[in-house]
Amino acid sequence: QVQVVESGGGLVQAGGSLRLSCTASGGTFDDRNMGWFRQAPGKEREGVSCISVSGGTTYYANSVKGRFTISRDNAKNSVYLQMNSLKPEDTAMYYCAPCIEYANEYGWGPAWGHGTQVTVSS
Repeated sequence: QVQVVESGGGLVQAGGSLRLSCTASGGTFDDRNMGWFRQAPGKEREGVSCISVSGGTTYYANSVKGRFTISRDNAKNSVYLQMNSLKPEDTAMYYCAPCIEYANEYGWGPAWGHGTQVTVSS
C-alpha cells in the first residue's frame, strides 16, 4: 500500500517562503496526477494545485496563482510545492493527494498522509 509523508511546513512571517514535500513509500504515484489541498479551521477544503503525470501541465487556485509552484520528481517518488510571498490567509494544514481534471474542472481525492502545518503570521 502506498503511503506518503508530507513535510516542510512551519511558522513564517508574511512574505516568507516554504517548500513542501510529499514523498511516497511502499509504491509509487508516477502514474497519477498529484496535487495539494489545504484545510483550515473555519474554512472549506480548498484545492491548491495539481500537476500531471509528466509534470507538463499544472493548475493553481486563483488564491495562490503567481505565488506557488508545484513540481514533481518521479524518480524520487516526490511532489513539491514551493510557496512564496506567503500571506496569513495561507495558514492551513496542507495535504498531498491525487487530483483529476475533467471538463475543465479539478478535483482532489482523500489525503494520503497526515499533512503538514503551515502558519503565516502578520
